[in-house]
Amino acid sequence: MNQDKIMTQEADEEITIDLMALFHAIWKKLPIVVLVGIVCAITALIGTKVLVTPKYTSVTKAYILSKQNGNTGMTMSDLQMSSTLTKDYIELAKSRPVLETAVSKLNLEMSLKELAASITVDVPQDTRILQIAVENEDPETAKEIADTVREAVRNQIEEIMDVEAVNTVEEGNLPTAPSSPNTMKNTILGGLLGILAAIGVIVLINVLDDTIKSQEEVEQYLGLNVLTLVPLKEGASKPKKARKSSGKKRR
Repeated sequence: MNQDKIMTQEADEEITIDLMALFHAIWKKLPIVVLVGIVCAITALIGTKVLVTPKYTSVTKAYILSKQNGNTGMTMSDLQMSSTLTKDYIELAKSRPVLETAVSKLNLEMSLKELAASITVDVPQDTRILQIAVENEDPETAKEIADTVREAVRNQIEEIMDVEAVNTVEEGNLPTAPSSPNTMKNTILGGLLGILAAIGVIVLINVLDDTIKSQEEVEQYLGLNVLTLVPLKEGASKPKKARKSSGKKRR
């Protein structure tokens, strides 16, 4: 029992020494770690600016009026029904007839799958407001698609679902600033990934390095007592090689 405790204590001490050695190695290379982080952050910034095409998002909203209640206002059952039908609204907004109507009316050079991927549909909690957001590389195109999809969805909902009407709350806005990419976010992530990669390389090098560097390590890992140390003088010049004699002999 006592022997197990001693072995456990020794193992804990060894782990602690290893962790301290790793921390010391990282601390010694801290300038390199910071430099790598800065370089990766700058690379991510330039890559985001040069390689990623900015996209703009236009948002339009419509109010779904229940046929049962007319204009008398919204009840708790309406709110519960609205929450239940959220998925139905989303499916209708991305249904093939709606997408085909938008592509045909606007002469879009994109597939139905690409158009569906650019559309986001949401119904805020406890409301009957249908919110449609469209992302596109051109802000005007984003607005046109949003308005066209809203009108097509309104026709689909009125024909298929039992509602009184779908009234426009907001037409699609004309975005003036790109919604993506997030340059600041990408720059920070690039810097963090660079720092983590540099630390990982340092840790890997130190873990794989099994060379003995000190008297304490000789005694700890080899179980040998060091009798003496032979210091090496730094900067000592190497012995000069003997000059080769010329092939001709003096007479």
